[in-house]
Amino acid sequence: MNGPVKLVGDRRASRWDAHRQNRRAELTDAAIAAIRTHGAGVGMDDVAGQARTSKTAVYRHFADRTELYVAVCARVAEVLVAQVRTAMDRAVGPHAKASAAIAAYLRLIEHDPEVYRFVVHRPLVDRALTADPVADLVSLIGDEAAAVITEQLTSTGADTSAASPWGHGVVGMVRAAADNWLAHPGDMSRDELAAYLTDLAWAGLSGVVVRKEASSS
Repeated sequence: MNGPVKLVGDRRASRWDAHRQNRRAELTDAAIAAIRTHGAGVGMDDVAGQARTSKTAVYRHFADRTELYVAVCARVAEVLVAQVRTAMDRAVGPHAKASAAIAAYLRLIEHDPEVYRFVVHRPLVDRALTADPVADLVSLIGDEAAAVITEQLTSTGADTSAASPWGHGVVGMVRAAADNWLAHPGDMSRDELAAYLTDLAWAGLSGVVVRKEASSS
């Protein structure tokens, strides 16, 4: 007989695993909807109410509040990284790609400010995290920026070893400015902030590329 025998119990377990995954996804979506309704200080009662279930049922799928927080962060990261990648893919040229990425980041914050605050301020976290979801998210976007910088440097024949710190540095700058903008939303529009940040980031990056081209000529 070729291959292992798959028992009926195995199929049932597989179906149950799929059900749990789907239910966790539904509860994560409910948590995000509750955050939009009740704000970043949302509680587990609000999440259960949004999901039309009990807190006990929520805890059947999430060991504690921190686990639910991590699930929300993962969903936000998935959406944001996808939006940033799409925006960059549609743009032509490194300057346009940088501008598109910054605009996409700010657009999500403007559209979902309470969700962003929830992720950053961690109201449901009641134990130490083995990893920092926010840092992981920023790192993912930094990798995308580094890839664009690498492409630009490669096209000029310049050394690409600094692409990673430059990319992550630009993303750190954008995040800090975005956090300040969210705290003072009346100071300027999203488009104004995006333009300012793009100008600052590109002035520095283009200057570095020009110097490397000059030194290699």
